[in-house]
Amino acid sequence: MSPDQSRPTQIRTNTLDAITASTDHITAAVRSCLEERLAWYSRLPADTRSWVGILAQSAIRAFIAWYRAGQREGESFASVFSLAPRELTRSISLSQTVELTRTVVSVVEEHVMALAAADEIDAVRAAVATFSREVAFSAARAYAVAAESRGAWDARMESLVVDAVMRGEYDDDVVSRAATIGWHDRHSVFVVVGETPHAADEAVDQMRSHLRRQRIDSLFSVQGRRLVLMIGGAENPGKTVSELSHCFGPGPLVYGPSVAHLMTANKSAHAALAGSRACPGWVNAPRPVAAEELLPERILDGDVTARRHLVDHVFTPLDALGNGLLETADSYLRCGRSVEATARSLFVHANTVRYRLSRIEEHIGYDLTNPREAYVVEVALTVGRLEAAAASRADDGATRQ
Repeated sequence: MSPDQSRPTQIRTNTLDAITASTDHITAAVRSCLEERLAWYSRLPADTRSWVGILAQSAIRAFIAWYRAGQREGESFASVFSLAPRELTRSISLSQTVELTRTVVSVVEEHVMALAAADEIDAVRAAVATFSREVAFSAARAYAVAAESRGAWDARMESLVVDAVMRGEYDDDVVSRAATIGWHDRHSVFVVVGETPHAADEAVDQMRSHLRRQRIDSLFSVQGRRLVLMIGGAENPGKTVSELSHCFGPGPLVYGPSVAHLMTANKSAHAALAGSRACPGWVNAPRPVAAEELLPERILDGDVTARRHLVDHVFTPLDALGNGLLETADSYLRCGRSVEATARSLFVHANTVRYRLSRIEEHIGYDLTNPREAYVVEVALTVGRLEAAAASRADDGATRQ
């Protein structure tokens, strides 16, 4: 009821006094009705039920104070749910609170009507209607504030978890914190790094909803111009990130390799960050792009991990296989990827070159007839030879000593 509305009829002071004196009795009746009418109420912890009783009593007293003040003290109702601890909004859902409110109002109306005289009935009924509405508004405000606070807390916790994982500070506390904000024990985890969009909050909400519908876990951290996303449980990382690409800002969008679980996700994060820095070196790079597709650019940008990966997975296997595979790869790249020119330089038949190229692809997974993959192998052979030369110099130095 707004301040400009007047009461249709006064509730007499002695009636208000009688209601005041019956506050404890009405509160007890409320508790009894809650247990009788709401099956879930009796399953609540004792301290939660106690708080419900306190709130009911507070609401009744607020009703009396409001009416005595001439129905102009709206703050009396606004403070009803502010008394409750924040944990109460976690123990009791909003829909359950609506049921509680209806029961409380019903009991209050029944007892107040019984205490009122016949000519006060209309005034009592109007007052109780206002009481019902204002208590409902108070509950809604309490849940809105709790949701906003919980959302801010979750966002801070989410950023802390992502930051800890990216720094490699993974322990049981990090896993526990991740679990409190909805992360499950996923066995396929990878990290995505992109540019923060203009409307970051809306974009994050959109991505989170999309992933949740697919039963995929996600953790976000907005780090200035950089938006970091940790994904768990996606069967196809490339497809998953592609579906989210429009939510990121312009610029490189890089995702790291999948790892076994959250505790090792810093490996994926390192690769994604290194790829994001190096991506401008690849003109017309795909978007999104896997960090492992940016190995040459990452090496040129000083990424030791990428250098080690190419040496271990390209140069060393080719060198160990023998049968002229390393020499064929080197010659093929030097001869402009011409089979005939390579055959002449190696004094072998062209079909031998083709056979060796197929063996190379079979063993290292790179097709030298593809320009991009040939570039990757060329960089791998270069850094491999540099490492071999450095190792040789070290051995010579040790021998002289």
